[in-house]
Amino acid sequence: MAEQRLLVFPLLALALTVLHDFCSSAILDPTDFLALQSVRRSLQDLAGSNFFASWDFTADPCNFAGVYCEAEKVIALNLGDPRAGSSGLTGRIDPAIGQLSSLAELTVIPGRIFGPLPQTLYQMKSLRFLAISRNYISGQIPANLGLLRGLRTLDLSYNQLTGPIPLSIGTLPELSNLILSHNRLSGSIPPFISSSLTRLELKHNSLNGSLEPTALPSSLQYLSLSWNQLDGPVEQLLSRLDRLNYLDLSKNRFTGPIPCQIFNFPITNLQLQRNLFSGSVQPADQVTIPAVDLSYNRLSGPVSTMLATVQKLYLNNNRFSGEVPAIFVERLLAASIQTLYLQHNFLTGIQISPAADIPLSSSLCLQYNCMVPPVQAPCPLKAGEQKTRPTLQCNEWSG
Repeated sequence: MAEQRLLVFPLLALALTVLHDFCSSAILDPTDFLALQSVRRSLQDLAGSNFFASWDFTADPCNFAGVYCEAEKVIALNLGDPRAGSSGLTGRIDPAIGQLSSLAELTVIPGRIFGPLPQTLYQMKSLRFLAISRNYISGQIPANLGLLRGLRTLDLSYNQLTGPIPLSIGTLPELSNLILSHNRLSGSIPPFISSSLTRLELKHNSLNGSLEPTALPSSLQYLSLSWNQLDGPVEQLLSRLDRLNYLDLSKNRFTGPIPCQIFNFPITNLQLQRNLFSGSVQPADQVTIPAVDLSYNRLSGPVSTMLATVQKLYLNNNRFSGEVPAIFVERLLAASIQTLYLQHNFLTGIQISPAADIPLSSSLCLQYNCMVPPVQAPCPLKAGEQKTRPTLQCNEWSG
């Protein structure tokens, strides 16, 4: 009996050693395990969310919701239930998250996560995709994010971030998408060196200053800077960005002329309204952009016939003068032009019959020009009730 016990103990020891070796090869790296525990302690499900239901640390964390592993390391962490209508998470992002050294992707779905971004994010040298949007993240963007040299997408939109965009962000060599819209960022836009940058979205902030002609790479396809306080000329800059398919510079203080090349870009909606652009608008060819909004600027000169191919054209609240070309009337009556806003300019006439039947699908406004509108077409409320400009203003402008 004693001999049998002596034989069993070595066999048991051998079995335990094999089991330990097998488990060691299957379990998560201890550093990543502890980091996930810290992340879990700092975040909670909002009412209606059960994202953390599977986060039982007596089991394999690589089977947790939102956790993806490879070779015993966490390579992707998607915090929150991505299903539509999910309530998301609340709490703070624990600085221990930086210990996930192999993490390539970090996303946080919309919720109520507050507090600053951890300064430790820069430790995740493999990070390619960082998206923490539509939460309540506050404080400044850590300048050390510029140490993430492989970062391609940075989306921190719809938060409460303040302070400047760090210059280091502009030095990221592989950056392709930068989305920082709907925050409280201030200061100037840094120059970008990445030749892969295709999307730059900074709208609804308090950014100011001017843009140098070479500040943005020609690789850009989507540029949204609206609702800021940016100023200065952009003629040379825009002339370089010939790959743009979306452009919104509205509600800033940009000055100088609008480059004629821009009207040949593959854009579907050109939004340059509510700036201080000046000079004439003379596209070289017929404009194929469906919607062009140049309203509330200081543009002057005659209305170019090349704009008659635009379906929705907003030229109101400028300083355009002369007669409206006949081609605009033809296309309006043919319903090719859906919107033609020319109010609040210095236009002197338009050849349209008072009995003309403007299609119901089309809108024309001629209020407050240097003429009596020949047709009583409905205008937006902002056009006011005055039909014509005072004669003195018209005489001064023509002189």
